[in-house]
Amino acid sequence: MDRLEQFEKMLADLQKQAEEEYRQMEALKAAGKEKTATYRQYFANRLMYLRMLERYRQYGLLDQ
Repeated sequence: MDRLEQFEKMLADLQKQAEEEYRQMEALKAAGKEKTATYRQYFANRLMYLRMLERYRQYGLLDQ
């Protein structure tokens, strides 16, 4: 696997994980569990994912 393929796989995995955790957050929110440790961990992860994806956009590696 070349470097570009590895990057594309990593990006796809990152986007998939971000979406899955967002769905989990929404389910916890609907259950009124925004103050749980799990929700807060998902929230922290979401911020990290968003920062990473924004950095990729800044470098032109991700579509706007």
